[in-house]
Amino acid sequence: MIDLGLTKIALIGAVALVVIGPEKLPKLARMAGSLFGRAQRYINDVKAEVSREIELDELRKMQQDVKDAASSVEQTISSDLTSVGDMNTDWDGGRDLSLDVPLDSTATTEKIALKARDFRKKKILRQAAVPGWYKQQSGRRSRVLSGAARVARFRPPGSRSSNFSFH
Repeated sequence: MIDLGLTKIALIGAVALVVIGPEKLPKLARMAGSLFGRAQRYINDVKAEVSREIELDELRKMQQDVKDAASSVEQTISSDLTSVGDMNTDWDGGRDLSLDVPLDSTATTEKIALKARDFRKKKILRQAAVPGWYKQQSGRRSRVLSGAARVARFRPPGSRSSNFSFH
């Protein structure tokens, strides 16, 4: 990298002032600044694109590793299930137990009926409940008054004038 100190920049500016002239120097400085800015933006865009590509490659590698791990787990599980299925058929003498009726079928049907009754009760309670808009209108206070405001509100009409006077 070029090492530019304050003295070197001042020397370059003085030479440019003499060679180019004071009329054209501001235009040239603006043009040089805009070109320098464009170059920096272009370099930053290239750097960002390269880093995105690197990250994308890493993500692809990770995706492939996860796919490989998932397929190996799937193969392991399927092989274990087939070995368990083989043991079940060997144990039962070739008869498949997955189609048999469970031993506790009456308890299961009773549980299902009880759940259905509970569901119906809850549904009826939900439908028969008092609506919210009625609850709000049925005398429940929605605004709280201070003690002085309650006294002023509920004071009898004849006593509204104050008994206090200045003499």
